[in-house]
Amino acid sequence: MASLTLAGIVYLFAIREFFATPTFSRRVVVIGLVLAAAWNIAFLRLPSGADDDIHRYVWDGRLQRLGYNPYLVVPSDPAVKGLHTPETRNLNNPDLPSPYPAGAELFFRAVTAIQESTFALKVAFVVCEFAIVFVLLDVLRRTGQEQRAHLVLAFAWNPLLAVEVAGSGHIDIVGALLLVVSAAALLRRWRATAAVALGLAIAVKFLPVVLLPLYWKRVRIRDAALAAAVVGLLYVPFLNHGRIPIGSLGTYVQNFRFNGPVFAILDRLAPPQLLAGLAVLIGLVTATWLRTRSAAPEWSPELFEWPMFAWPMAGSLLCAPVVFPWYLLWLLPFLTSASTVLIILWTVSIFPIYVMWHLRTLGHPWGSLPVWVMLLEYGCVAAAGAILALRRNTRSAASQCQADRVK
Repeated sequence: MASLTLAGIVYLFAIREFFATPTFSRRVVVIGLVLAAAWNIAFLRLPSGADDDIHRYVWDGRLQRLGYNPYLVVPSDPAVKGLHTPETRNLNNPDLPSPYPAGAELFFRAVTAIQESTFALKVAFVVCEFAIVFVLLDVLRRTGQEQRAHLVLAFAWNPLLAVEVAGSGHIDIVGALLLVVSAAALLRRWRATAAVALGLAIAVKFLPVVLLPLYWKRVRIRDAALAAAVVGLLYVPFLNHGRIPIGSLGTYVQNFRFNGPVFAILDRLAPPQLLAGLAVLIGLVTATWLRTRSAAPEWSPELFEWPMFAWPMAGSLLCAPVVFPWYLLWLLPFLTSASTVLIILWTVSIFPIYVMWHLRTLGHPWGSLPVWVMLLEYGCVAAAGAILALRRNTRSAASQCQADRVK
């Protein structure tokens, strides 16, 4: 916790320099990326936690290759005891089938077909992380910001990457890569590619569905139909008597609670399915509002607003029943401007919730976060938001006063 806190503070100071400095030399950017690769490799060598999600990934990939449906098979079922390996025997939530969408499942199958291990999956996730770096560099070039290539370090240096991608290994980074590819394709007006990549990202996890309004009138109907068809085909191997399976997704919404302050407040007032829908609605409304601000039906490099992709997902996550640190991986590639400073702060203020994993080893029930942890996490963001709003109002008042004097 001490090392992670120090890394977070240093990262925030680095962010301040990145946004305040117009340009860095190319050598600095290269050295920065080498450093990012170095500490990713250091975390990659660490063994995964005993009950990290990555063990479920190996299990799901193994089941598919053995001819089983991960949406139907329960890992703790005695009938499948012989299918387990040392890496899957102690996976988390063994009484539930898989909750992951079809795109994630097929990724697990592809990687485990090469090598069935948590290490192989972590290597694949780190490759996806490095691929995001190259796409970001291309976007900066396409938008005429070659001199600001150092902004890619705002992504590459975030401590969550080392901890949750190279360290624990989470599928979210695959979805983030597909979403970045989709946004970059939209910038290039490769509309079919943008639509299909977005569909694939949604097929990894459902979070980016809230970005659909951003694609309105920027992709053609036939592009959307193609994307829907591709996503539908991904589910064909998992169909159960003609029905699309959802595994334990319903149980997740109904019973899982962790670090979701808005959901916790409203949980006693409405059913969880309605509140989950509300979280999606908030993301959609945020994306719609941002879409209406941009009058152009298509983005030109000069009008392209990269941070626009972060805010709808952040709003939806804020209202979700569960907010794990690795969920914020979806936001990281889009945090390359000062307009996202509050989200950047959130990616650091979320660190205290790792205390929960330590408390569990001491016998504390899972999910019951200490109040001070959530106050620190969300209080820092709220306080920073209030300070920024106060500064904005002060500057606005000063500008108005100056205008009045000129008159």
